[in-house]
Amino acid sequence: MAALSTRLVWMLFAVSLGALGVHATVGLNTAWGDLLRIDGLTLIMATVVTFVSGIVHSYARRYMDGSLHQLRFYGRLLALTLVVLLLTAANHLALFAACWALMGWLLADLIGLIRGWPQAQAAARRARWSFLGGSALLAAALGLIAGYTETATISEALLHTDMLPTSVLAGVSVLLVGAAMIQSALIPFHGWLLSSMTAPTPVSAFMHAGLVNAGGLLLARFAPVVAGLPVVMLAIVAVGALSALLAQAWMLIQADVKRQLGCSTVAQMGFMVLQCGLGFFAAAIAHLILHGFYKAYLFLASGSVVTAKQPPKTSSSAAGGGTLAIALFTGLVGGGLFAWLTGKSVAVPDGGLLLTLVVVLAVLHAGTTVLRTTALGPLARAVALPLVVLPAIALYAGVYNGIAALTVDLPMAVVPAEASIVHGIVGMLFVLAYVATERGWHRERPRLYTALLNMSQPASATLTNRRSDYHAH
Repeated sequence: MAALSTRLVWMLFAVSLGALGVHATVGLNTAWGDLLRIDGLTLIMATVVTFVSGIVHSYARRYMDGSLHQLRFYGRLLALTLVVLLLTAANHLALFAACWALMGWLLADLIGLIRGWPQAQAAARRARWSFLGGSALLAAALGLIAGYTETATISEALLHTDMLPTSVLAGVSVLLVGAAMIQSALIPFHGWLLSSMTAPTPVSAFMHAGLVNAGGLLLARFAPVVAGLPVVMLAIVAVGALSALLAQAWMLIQADVKRQLGCSTVAQMGFMVLQCGLGFFAAAIAHLILHGFYKAYLFLASGSVVTAKQPPKTSSSAAGGGTLAIALFTGLVGGGLFAWLTGKSVAVPDGGLLLTLVVVLAVLHAGTTVLRTTALGPLARAVALPLVVLPAIALYAGVYNGIAALTVDLPMAVVPAEASIVHGIVGMLFVLAYVATERGWHRERPRLYTALLNMSQPASATLTNRRSDYHAH
């Protein structure tokens, strides 16, 4: 079963990659009746999903070797991969809703793969109820869309969103955003993800790299609906920013690797949703892809962390204002490079300005962290950081532009949101969060530390507090 399913997934990846190449060259938009439709977004997601699934399948052949649960693991993992592929191609509203519900059920079953482990079963139940709620919200939204547009296909419904009264459009948007928030584990629906650490490592890798991202896919697919009202887009920015900022703070205080990665995923999903709220759906898909690859690697390599003997020491040669100056220079140049490559003008007051600010702050934080923990001379630091960071930004911009080109004929290509007071507040909060992190407020203030730690705790029934709990299976 392991060898067969692994080969099948890699074959599907080859087919998806080939079809994506054909679409990029001559265009490939095909429909099979009302059920399925192949477009640029379908092929992008199919290529990403099959690639990550192939990596996880290959890794699990050794990880699950000898396990009593091997057959059920591969059966569920292959079924989950196929369901996600069907979800990306679904054009019928009922089929999309059914695939969404089945995806959640299969994922919850994989989280509780070990039947005799009480903590794993508690995590699976929590995930199952969360996904059930998300599926109900999605079904209600799609039912309203079908009723008011008098069509059962996504492609046709998106062409007639003007048939939705303002109140109905607002309600449908809220339902879609709620379903996306639950799937992507955004605050306050993050509990199922942080409680799922009992899942086998390959499941965690696939879940964090490909399945929590489905919230971004949902918002991108139904972009004309959620972008129909500016107040909804502002709300999406707000909920995305809340998760990005708060979950990042949670990550800084976690003591175990998997929980750090879990909080990181919540933060990254928040940023992905924030980009949707800014009107940059192609950027959200690019973020989804790059984060998925990186997070899959981190989970599959998490076992190697035990070889570390002590935390990295701050380099004495990296202390002082020189480090900040180098990082600030790299951040500003990187932000300008990103804006130039992606066609965003920092002089135009729209969502692109906030997105560029976040890029600058991300480079600034990463740069100062790396320089302070690397024993390099002043000249080497001044040269090395730009040489590493700027090509990475160019790669991200290239992926973003590629996705925008592949999906240019889809309704997800909407106009960026105009700047507002909400964007200004979010920008100031990101700057404040950067300053707080650099000054170590989360470590120096015991009450803040304790509050953040308590907020990020998983469900108590899923905790393995005793050594014997790890061997219950």
